[in-house]
Amino acid sequence: MITISENWHPETDVMLYHGDCRAMLRQMPDASAQLIVTSPPYNLGKKYEKRVVLQDYLRREEEVIDACIDKLAPGGSICWQVGNHVDRGEVFPLDILLYQLFKRRGLSLRNRIIWHFEHGLHCSKRLSGRYETILWFTKDSEGGEYVFNLDPIRVPQKYPGKKHFKGEKKGQPSAHPLGKNPGDLWIIPNVKHNHVEKTAHPCQFPIELVERLVLALTRPNDLVLDPYMGVGSSLVAAVMHGRRAAGADIVKEYVGMARLRIDKAVQGTLAFRPRTRPVYVPPPNSPLTQKPWAQS
Repeated sequence: MITISENWHPETDVMLYHGDCRAMLRQMPDASAQLIVTSPPYNLGKKYEKRVVLQDYLRREEEVIDACIDKLAPGGSICWQVGNHVDRGEVFPLDILLYQLFKRRGLSLRNRIIWHFEHGLHCSKRLSGRYETILWFTKDSEGGEYVFNLDPIRVPQKYPGKKHFKGEKKGQPSAHPLGKNPGDLWIIPNVKHNHVEKTAHPCQFPIELVERLVLALTRPNDLVLDPYMGVGSSLVAAVMHGRRAAGADIVKEYVGMARLRIDKAVQGTLAFRPRTRPVYVPPPNSPLTQKPWAQS
């Protein structure tokens, strides 16, 4: 069993805060979180946000980002997943607009991860958006170190039996036995109406997206923090892998959904898409499964 509370306590496994994330962050001690992973509102006027002038939005984000960096432990990571703000048809890439807010606090950008998905809104006056961006920054320790565990997130080799064909290693396997580095382009389905994880939230994180970050950037019992948790996908990914978690949301309904999903995750009854499942497997009789070069 895990303990869930509405306010900060160092012995609590999960903190679910209903309200402004800045109020939650003021409760927490500095340098307490190993990983901060979130997707903030994009200032588009969704039901969970009030659309404001872009500069006012960026000032608010600066305040939240500053507070988050204060809570980040040395050697920890902050992953800010964003798309675009759109105003009268013009696109404003939020990763570009927010980048300096992290850099001025001395964080190091380790990757700009592209999350690609196949489905979304269809645009008529520009190309349809099919990716968003994760800015992965680290708050390096005095020695410049930060936590990064590659082995838990390796993916299957494209040619698992491949061998060196020349040199002193000729004939020996050339691929890592545990799999390859997944790279900085992640093809993961987004949560739409037919996704097994779908709830009432209109812009929901897929659990497997956060799982990679949790496994690579934290250790067991570390604290994972999501200041804009929505229905708690980041927290679910954390508790599924033995981490502590904290999150906030201003919508009471979403906080209740997050608690229910965490309870189910602990009980092993939560429906979710496994991160090892291929995006698409064509049926056996599909032309996509045929090998024309092997046909007589």
